Amino acid sequence: MKQNPEIEAWFNQKKRPAEAAMRRVREVVLGADPRLTEYIKYGTLQFGYEGDLANFVQHDKTTVNLMFNRGARIKVDFPHLESTHPSARFMRFADLAEVDARADELAAVARACCEMAAP
Repeated sequence: MKQNPEIEAWFNQKKRPAEAAMRRVREVVLGADPRLTEYIKYGTLQFGYEGDLANFVQHDKTTVNLMFNRGARIKVDFPHLESTHPSARFMRFADLAEVDARADELAAVARACCEMAAP
């Protein structure tokens, strides 16, 4: 994956306990669809296409929490996409091994978000 200086600065700014797992989530999400981009907004790493699609929340914890901002609109059921929030859905990962185990599902969710946001 091409190094993005803005994102590297965000990771280097503070040692995050789940950095390895977060970096793997980033790799999977960005590899899921070429339309996806990344940037820093509201103090966290955002993934976007036609707007903000997903971002890390509670990124100072030992687990990874990825919020899909409009995840409730995804028409496909994914077993690890959770929440009762009216618009957001979350994928949570305990560690790097869990990210690897769920990589295909994570990529499918990212693609579904792009399809939903496509003009």
